[in-house]
Amino acid sequence: MLSFFRRIINSKAGVIVTFIVLGIIAIAFAAGDVSNISGMAGGLTGSTVAKVGDAKVTVDDLRTAAQNEVAAYRQEQPTLDMAQFIAAGGFEGVLQREVTGLSLEEFGKDQGMVVSRRLVDGQIASIPAFRGPNGQFDPALYQQLLAQRKMTDAQVRTDLQRTLFAQQLTVPTIGATQMATQMALPYASLLLEKRQGEVGYIPTRLVGAGAAPSDADIQAFYTRNIQRYTLPERRVVRYALVTPASIAGQSAPSEAEIARYYQTNAARYAATQKRDITQVIVADQAGANALAARAKGGASLADAARAAGLEASVQKGVDKATYATQSTPAVADAVFGAAQGAVVGPVRGPLGFVVARVDAVTQVAGKTLAQVRPEIVAELTKQKQTAALGETRNAIEDSLSGNATFDEVVADRKLQAQTTPAVTAQGAAPETPGFQPTPEQRAMITAAFTAEEGDAPQIVPVGQDGGFAIVGVGQIQRSAPRPLAQVRQQVVADLTADRARAATRKLANAVLAKVNKGMPMAQALKETGLAAPPVRPIAASRRDLAAAQNTPAAAPLALLFSMPQGKAKTLEAPANEGWYIIRATKIDAGNATGNTAAIQAARQDIGRLIGREYVSQFARAVRDTVGVKTDPKAVAKVRSELLNNGSN
Repeated sequence: MLSFFRRIINSKAGVIVTFIVLGIIAIAFAAGDVSNISGMAGGLTGSTVAKVGDAKVTVDDLRTAAQNEVAAYRQEQPTLDMAQFIAAGGFEGVLQREVTGLSLEEFGKDQGMVVSRRLVDGQIASIPAFRGPNGQFDPALYQQLLAQRKMTDAQVRTDLQRTLFAQQLTVPTIGATQMATQMALPYASLLLEKRQGEVGYIPTRLVGAGAAPSDADIQAFYTRNIQRYTLPERRVVRYALVTPASIAGQSAPSEAEIARYYQTNAARYAATQKRDITQVIVADQAGANALAARAKGGASLADAARAAGLEASVQKGVDKATYATQSTPAVADAVFGAAQGAVVGPVRGPLGFVVARVDAVTQVAGKTLAQVRPEIVAELTKQKQTAALGETRNAIEDSLSGNATFDEVVADRKLQAQTTPAVTAQGAAPETPGFQPTPEQRAMITAAFTAEEGDAPQIVPVGQDGGFAIVGVGQIQRSAPRPLAQVRQQVVADLTADRARAATRKLANAVLAKVNKGMPMAQALKETGLAAPPVRPIAASRRDLAAAQNTPAAAPLALLFSMPQGKAKTLEAPANEGWYIIRATKIDAGNATGNTAAIQAARQDIGRLIGREYVSQFARAVRDTVGVKTDPKAVAKVRSELLNNGSN
């Protein structure tokens, strides 16, 4: 999960979401059960879901936080929608984090803590996604991304400020934990435990599904599993592109503009002189005089500098103007007034006395207008494109702010209107299976699903050349189940698979009962009458179990370590492919006595858990001290709105 957060911080598309997620990193471990927040609705308004001290979590705060968290998770799981997020408990987690973060902020302020604007500025400027081509913070890029996420600078600063309060209050606590060696010994020994067992497997493909299902069976299964055949909300996205190519006619420079540009930048194209210079800066004049005397006497300036404990620097192909900005005009006049091979100085510079040698002189011929015309045309074209795009965008934004419709803007600007098929928030088009959205269309789809019905069209940046799209929402198809007639074939396949799965599970339970009564597993499998795969051995330590996390082997190993010796349990294989019967045949208890490395590792691991528990308890105490009241009806309303709006 942390690697995901690191990636999204460097992602331009998801960086605004990161502001909220950064707060989650700081305080997620402090989140307790949401039921620990008192559900007192007294005194709360309809727009407030929770009151935390003197501060409030509004309906908009909670809705935006949930939408942003879903958007963040979609960077790794594009198919995730709001319904799935809420079903997994994500909504309650968002509410808990909002309340906990605000509680920590209020508590910090009560204790006299301060998060300065300058500190917040530094946090914003340090985010790589806000850096322009020169590597520096780009305010225009920052504002552009804020507009994409429909957030304000004030909201971002509030989120960051809250994050910094939480970090200052909790980070010292989580690291200030210790675990005694004797307390760690049992846990270290547990990690050394080893187990052996055996695994039997009954594949679903070997088990029949019974007679063909009747129409009544199909209808009942369809009704019972209606969610399987329900399409999420789909929207037709209307858009019109404004790109450099579409305004090419406005971007071609005239001959007069080309000539004017050449004259204005005459110094850039004039003949010039460049020099290779070796120089040494000496703090005192006496030392500089001695160094210059040795160099003028025939010694290498670099060698003379090393003999004096100094280091010479070399600049190649530098012109006078550039050299003057690095030293002073007086030093530049002296160096560029000397002949090739001459030693100059000492001359007072900004950091001391400069002694320099002119190593080489190169004359650079000037360039005529004909020679640089292609370069000037390209530069002026780019400038005029940028200006034209900006003027067009401003004019369109003015029209939209004046309640102009999508059709009116497109007609007024003579643009070409385009539409996508009805798509989900993830860009899938169930009725148009071959549709694959381009990266630009994905950005438009995301924007369309952040809009409410009746909202004005949006401006969405596309590409890296300043282009943008006017995006509006066309037809909205609410989430609804597909008619049985359309999905009958799929329903029959699902029903058949479900029956085969149930029959396989029944056989696996029968084998389990026989094995737990003492029958050898191979014999119990043979009595099923199926050509099941042979029983295979399994062996692992608890360290193997920990290392297997998030791998296919994790579930069987976890089951092996959850049963007494001689007992068996069943486990369903992934994708409903069958059932495992796993029996533990031997348990070797671990003993970490004298194993310093194992004990130390256990101390560190448990210490981290203790630290998180300390922070969790601290956060609960802070909430109790600050005082938290929630409005269950307002919370339920936000939850319902998010579900009804599908993937928004």
